Amino acid sequence: MAYATSTIPNLQLPNGKTMLSTREETMEVSVSPSPTPDLERRVMAVVTASEARGDPPFVCAVEVSRCCVSDENGDLGFPNADLASVLVSNLCFAHNTPFMWKLLEQAMANRLVYPLQVLALLTSRVVPNRTAQPEAYRLSLELIRRYSLSFSLVETGPRKKMIVKSIDGAMLLSHTYQVEEIDFGTSIVLFVFSTITTLIDCVFEDYGLPFASHSRVVNEGPKYSDLDTRGKHGNHLRESNAFMALETLENISSQKKIQHLLHLVYLNMPATFNKLLQRLRFIETPKLSTNSLAAVNHLLEKLFSNVQKSINLTYLPNKHNILGYLLNTGSMNSPPSLLIGAGRSGCWITVDIFMENSMERKTCCPGAVFEKLTELITTLQIINQASWQETFQALWLSALRLVQRVGAGREPMIGPLPHLDSRMCMLLAIVPLSIVPLLKEGSNTSNAGGNGILSRKQSLVACLQSLKQFPSLLSPPLTVVDVANDAAKKAASFVRDYKAGSGNLGMMPSNYSSMKAVGNLLHLVVEACIARDLIDTSAYFWPGYVLPAVVTKDPDLILIQEAPWLSFMQGAPLTGPLQSALMATPSPSIIELEKLNILALNGTEEERMAASKILCGASLTRGWNIQEHVVRIVVKLLSPPQTSDNPISGDTSGYLCHMHMLSAVLSCLAHVDVIHILTLYGVVSQVAAALMPLCEAFGSMPPPPTYQSSNEDEVTVYSIFSFAFLFLVRLYKFYGPVQEQLVSSRGGPVRPETTLDRLLLMRNNHVCTNDGLGVNDTKTFHKSPSHSVYIDSFPKLRNWYFQNQACVASVISGLCKPKPSHQVANLILNMICRKMNKGEIVVSDSSSMSTGAGTSTSTMTSSSMSESSGSVSEESCQRPPLLPAWEMLEAVPFVLEALLSAYAYGRLSSRDLTTGLRLLVDFFPASVATITTYFSAEITRGIWKSVQMNGTEWPSPAEGLYTFESEIKEVLSHVGVYIQNSYPRGMAPTLPLPLAALGSLTITFKLDKKSDYTRDVVGEALENCATGCSWPSMLIIGALWTQKARRWYDFIIFVATRAPFMHMKEPIEQLMRSCFKAFLGPISGDGSSLTSVRGIIGLMGQSVTNNSDLSPGLLFVRTCHTFQDPHFCSEIIFKLVIEWSGKLTDEQACGGLTLLKFGGVSLAAAICIVRQVAIIGASLLCVAGRALLVQVLFEETVPTSLLSQHEKGSGHVLSSSNILQGYAISYLMFFSVIP
Repeated sequence: MAYATSTIPNLQLPNGKTMLSTREETMEVSVSPSPTPDLERRVMAVVTASEARGDPPFVCAVEVSRCCVSDENGDLGFPNADLASVLVSNLCFAHNTPFMWKLLEQAMANRLVYPLQVLALLTSRVVPNRTAQPEAYRLSLELIRRYSLSFSLVETGPRKKMIVKSIDGAMLLSHTYQVEEIDFGTSIVLFVFSTITTLIDCVFEDYGLPFASHSRVVNEGPKYSDLDTRGKHGNHLRESNAFMALETLENISSQKKIQHLLHLVYLNMPATFNKLLQRLRFIETPKLSTNSLAAVNHLLEKLFSNVQKSINLTYLPNKHNILGYLLNTGSMNSPPSLLIGAGRSGCWITVDIFMENSMERKTCCPGAVFEKLTELITTLQIINQASWQETFQALWLSALRLVQRVGAGREPMIGPLPHLDSRMCMLLAIVPLSIVPLLKEGSNTSNAGGNGILSRKQSLVACLQSLKQFPSLLSPPLTVVDVANDAAKKAASFVRDYKAGSGNLGMMPSNYSSMKAVGNLLHLVVEACIARDLIDTSAYFWPGYVLPAVVTKDPDLILIQEAPWLSFMQGAPLTGPLQSALMATPSPSIIELEKLNILALNGTEEERMAASKILCGASLTRGWNIQEHVVRIVVKLLSPPQTSDNPISGDTSGYLCHMHMLSAVLSCLAHVDVIHILTLYGVVSQVAAALMPLCEAFGSMPPPPTYQSSNEDEVTVYSIFSFAFLFLVRLYKFYGPVQEQLVSSRGGPVRPETTLDRLLLMRNNHVCTNDGLGVNDTKTFHKSPSHSVYIDSFPKLRNWYFQNQACVASVISGLCKPKPSHQVANLILNMICRKMNKGEIVVSDSSSMSTGAGTSTSTMTSSSMSESSGSVSEESCQRPPLLPAWEMLEAVPFVLEALLSAYAYGRLSSRDLTTGLRLLVDFFPASVATITTYFSAEITRGIWKSVQMNGTEWPSPAEGLYTFESEIKEVLSHVGVYIQNSYPRGMAPTLPLPLAALGSLTITFKLDKKSDYTRDVVGEALENCATGCSWPSMLIIGALWTQKARRWYDFIIFVATRAPFMHMKEPIEQLMRSCFKAFLGPISGDGSSLTSVRGIIGLMGQSVTNNSDLSPGLLFVRTCHTFQDPHFCSEIIFKLVIEWSGKLTDEQACGGLTLLKFGGVSLAAAICIVRQVAIIGASLLCVAGRALLVQVLFEETVPTSLLSQHEKGSGHVLSSSNILQGYAISYLMFFSVIP
């Protein structure tokens, strides 16, 4: 190793002997053995080659780290003391280049070298030569300012000893301060003190003050160099360095940690500390009031004040700031936290639960999910004291686990629930969008003088490179394999073209040989980050990113994704195979989307429909890199341009020319995954506001005279209204029975439900705050109209809305007055009966209606409709009622009451009742919404008799009922929930009449995607009604549906497992106990707790392809929205946090909590374990009741528990137990308010 050969003045040692006078001899005595010459040779060879290639310093740092790993002396890991010596010795000053300084800073930032060791080596070499090397002195001052507080712990072993020896040898700490044995902590304290003293001496000398300093570090070194030939520039740089040194002193001495270290010197070495005070007091002497110090007097005063503060510090804890101590108890990397509880990754469980909860259909966030995710990870990064690399890694791993739960291995669970598309949207669109503002914030910090963008962007790059360590999470689902291979092929093509010197990087011409490449989810993640400028295409050159590819000349294997889109941009018509190819292939860029948008609005009818279907196809569901732009365009298509200036003025003629486009868009948006993607982007309220004028307009138009029944391929007024109306009601809970709107004892709703009023309020708030969706602004997605939308602007929709609420609140016969709706109802009933070849069912007028529940309100005769109260002509009885949709909806409740009453009085069979309902839905699909509302309300009232599901009149579930129940019990027992048999053997199953009718109607629906918009409206309500009735009701409905849809069997079982939690509190408590046990691990003394699956995997599971893979955490997230008494959750979670805190600390102490007081286990380790318990408790609490349960926790649960503690039991309670309980409660309250 090359050292400077300048001489060192003879120093007097305590034993009276003098030290050797040369730098080399001093290092022989004091410094640790030099690194092997081979290491220095290899490192400098890598540095030289990297600098010649123009590699970024970060890439060079990675290559240098590999040299250390392959060192002949063995890999001692990082931080590496030998590497620090090599870098600093060559930097001072044989290779004093900007690249070497950047490389050194990268090594310090990424913990390849220990920062304090580097600062010590630099101080001993640069400070004596600061006059000759002012640039190096300035850069070393900047490193001292940045890294003077970077004294994190180093794992005990040879590395720590080598670092301590190197710091001691460079700064001569043991000789200067007469310390016989110097350990790691002592070296840090003395290094900080020595650095401050040295910089003060430098300031004195540089400002020409006559203070005599005997420090060889300050006085040594040549006074002149080639730099002096630069004239004024050199003098100015030296003068500014003196000012910067004083600024650095003031900055580091103002830090609390530094002041505490100075206080340790003051207590243990008062004579040494007095020398520091003498230097500072020397400045205050009147004779030194020179002009040279006038400009820095304020800095000197602050420096003196900071040192004085260190004298007056006290170690008494400040009880008022106890929360600060809670947050600063250390990271989760300590060995106890890794062996007991959830481990290090457990502190990020909130992210996994947040993502999984976002996949729940009943969850509707007021804004975009990525905005909430950005806020969440920023908060967790601060709380967990994590680096940005660790934070980004936790974020990506959570998203990868989210995908693997439904995409790994076998076929996922089949049913009407968000599937892979929604989860891939979270991974490849929502997560990158959540990172964008973090890097932008880092860029602003960098512009203000920090290095935020460098550190955050490099942390993201390092994180993405580290994802290769998790191959099981990177395995792509079967339906995404081709897309992943295409991404890998794109990277391989880019690298190939770059090496070949081609100008068309990444392009694959049609006459080029096909290249096969195997890709995984990492390739898709990297492409998503490149598309949003989070990283650049240098990622293609990462080691191992592009695997060796197979090149083939077979033209049949050529796969070029851009081919159909290239044909489209060249003017090919949107017909036949091209349209199918464009619907199945995501758009490569925004330019194609804009052209499609123009065709959808201004093309021919065929072009409008084709362009709309293409926009709502793969570009919407799988165009992850541009998905936010597709969402923006699709939402705008729901509000086509109008001739009138006011889109809600009531003019309906402007919509007629867009019927085919609207029909295509609405039919494509009806799918479950598409609706959920819109929810993730936070545009549900904007979609609702766009649907309302469509419903108002098309609901006011009568269908054509030739209309007979709804046809999926026919575009009519009824079909468009049904699409828009059912889409609108799916966005909120329109059928909520009265019992679900109960007011709790706190004066508010038990759980906030999404209503149409709330959606409009969210949308109008969007407008007021200008929270729209710009192309370059990730906080928004589209420009909202300048006007607010209110339901009063749509009178017909408003009338239905209030009638629907009245139908939920009261029986029809008690509310209605004589009006034309009865005549319309009679026309509908006549149509139904004629198609069934039955006699007429007639709705009676209100004068003959009885207000008593269950009284007949209809008659059935074989005569004409003249018996009806309405005067309906004979001609009108022979044709279907071709009336506007709003008039039809207004009459449907009377039709339903007439049908149920006819069955109840034996005038209609169950088969005819079901057939009549299905005929009504076929003729007017929008009636499904009113059917759902009416039956849900009637089920709640309980005024109808139960019917036997015996297979004679109503379908029988007896064939699989008991098997179905046993499987539910088996699934629940797998997650630690045990229930009793709920249905007595030997008795025919029964259901309330409205529930039986609703269930029988749903069984008639098809299971294809075209029926999503009707089946899902009534399906969710049926599930809610069945689980809301007595527990066996869900068993019967589930068993019936398993006979209808065998491929939905696992999904139906999964839905039925949620029913017990609506009726009983015991299963809720058992499930929460299982969640704690799965996350924290079992408590046992046989060592099984160390090998059990725990943490995030234990709680949320790895894959859910069937119910045998169901995990407690996943079941809790899916069921907590159905809990009838969320307040009960707060009490149970609080009790479990206290209970598990004691259990885990008992196991850690291996002898009781008393050992905490006598050194059996450190209090910090116990608190670290308690923190894990509080994290899982707070996470479950927030997902179960959101802000309401947090308020309950603060105002009721915690105060009640604290006040009642002294009344429970007797005897002496250990003080250590009280301490841990206090920490557990404090952590629980703190983590529960995380956004």
